[in-house]
Amino acid sequence: MTKVLIVDDSKFSQKITYSFLNQYLEDAEFEFASDGEEGLNKFTENRPDYMIVDLLMPKLRGQDLIEKAKQVDREANVIVLSADVQNRVREVVEKMGVLSFINKPLDDKKAKKICDIIGNGARGQ
Repeated sequence: MTKVLIVDDSKFSQKITYSFLNQYLEDAEFEFASDGEEGLNKFTENRPDYMIVDLLMPKLRGQDLIEKAKQVDREANVIVLSADVQNRVREVVEKMGVLSFINKPLDDKKAKKICDIIGNGARGQ
């Protein structure tokens, strides 16, 4: 079973992301965190296979969450799903080794891209 942690401070965005991904991912287990701190704790404790991260969150920004998660597990599989589309921020998180950077709002095409990444289970596919 593939474990997916969705980290977003918006409960609505969590539900939308879950609804889209759950359509295409068979045998996936989802967990949710509402801020970066909670996300880091759940990542450290549960070691999900994939973490989907919003960048604009309280307590611990998504960028900081990714950095700390990579310190725990250098090979952490992170997908950014965020409305923060500043090129500078995008470049920084891509250099951190995220699998993909997807702009919000999530739609069917973007959800399929995320599911393809998770389904392939490897970087660069």
